[in-house]
Amino acid sequence: MKLGILGGNIGRKTGINIDAIKQAENLGYDSVWTAEAWGADAVTPATWILAQTDKINVGTAIMQMPARTPAMAAMTAMSLAELSGGRFIVGLGASGPQVVEGWHGVPYGKPMTRLREYIAIMRQIIERKGPAVFDGDQYQLPYTGEGATGLGKPLKSILHCEEDVKIFAANITPKGVETAAEVADGFFPIWMDPEKYSVFEEPIKKGFAKAGDKNLTQFEVSPFVTVVIGDDVDECMAPIRGNMALYIGGMGARDKNFYNSYAKALGFEDAAVEIQDHFLAGRREQAMAAVPKELIDACHLVGPADRIRERLQRWKTAGNRGQVASMLLGTQQPEALELIAGEML
Repeated sequence: MKLGILGGNIGRKTGINIDAIKQAENLGYDSVWTAEAWGADAVTPATWILAQTDKINVGTAIMQMPARTPAMAAMTAMSLAELSGGRFIVGLGASGPQVVEGWHGVPYGKPMTRLREYIAIMRQIIERKGPAVFDGDQYQLPYTGEGATGLGKPLKSILHCEEDVKIFAANITPKGVETAAEVADGFFPIWMDPEKYSVFEEPIKKGFAKAGDKNLTQFEVSPFVTVVIGDDVDECMAPIRGNMALYIGGMGARDKNFYNSYAKALGFEDAAVEIQDHFLAGRREQAMAAVPKELIDACHLVGPADRIRERLQRWKTAGNRGQVASMLLGTQQPEALELIAGEML
């Protein structure tokens, strides 16, 4: 199993822990990942990290598709892949309607149709088998719709990208996972219980069937896993509670929250309802308190080092079964990076 680190986020202030990233690189970690919401973008810190590292792959988890055209995403991917010797990985996501329409000012549209078309256009541009031409529901190349001049012409990338560019997708809905399995090289579950691969098994099989001859050796399941080492398990869970309460309770409307539905699929239906009720009513502390310890423990690694070593056995088993290709760790603790590397690499 490969290891990655979620180390490229920029919050209220710019600043990336390059020391932790270089430590991960020296320990043999395979990748580091950046992100974007409605502040810093994902590409700029990815570029900055690539320039200061030598071996580790750098990916975006995720680039919001509605924020850039497929051609722009392909141009970015080819440029960074060539400049870094093939160390850039594309991670795409639909984001949510609140961000897409509220921040980017474009229609949310059909996210799975967008993903399928987006990746098809990107691959066409990167492969350079001919000028890029596409007539889809979300995208047309050349564009001939409302406001078109009629002067658009099919173009082939000037840049010859000699590097292999992997494309991942961030999906957790059944249809989203199915689409990712069909058209992408891997996907990011925001959390995952390694003993419940069954949540994804059927959608992945359906996606593989649509793709043709495809299996788990060609598709990487790469969940985010927060790691917090400390003597007090409850104290270690505290920051995770806040994050999970935000996503399960507040990332979407009451009847359209993908993360809430995912928590229910993992077996925590009553808790998911309670968390959302509290969060949408402004009761943030109660929402955090309602996140079950069992859910946190199922998806993350917390507590003393020996406890984490014991809990890692579940992940090793999933890796041996081919059900998890990479663990993307959310941690800045040097001892956590060393502990997981010592057990898994």
